Amino acid sequence: MKPLTNINEFLKRFDNFIDGEFRSIKIISPTVMLVTLAGQDSARSFDWISMKLEFNGISNARVIEDNKLSLLDMSDGISLISQNNTLAFGIGNCNSISSIKSSTCYIECLNIKYKENLF
Repeated sequence: MKPLTNINEFLKRFDNFIDGEFRSIKIISPTVMLVTLAGQDSARSFDWISMKLEFNGISNARVIEDNKLSLLDMSDGISLISQNNTLAFGIGNCNSISSIKSSTCYIECLNIKYKENLF
């Protein structure tokens, strides 16, 4: 897995995963989670790919069960925000960590790694 160093370029490349698929959430430990998403990659002529995001140093989270992930509305994609040495991930178009906390599903952590996979 590669460390996610430039959030804005990452989100732009995948168009914030708008209309993507939220595939799974795996809790590895109390401070590590693995999220799998699918979205279109502008670097690959908008082909669909699967993306694994590993969240490390989790301090706060609200997650839902895997069997309910298909019910999530991904029409607004995801948000990733870096603020005060904290990274936050949430569903929807959010512009602050406090707005991410009102999301259906969110994770606050210290760092994020990612791995691209086939669709």
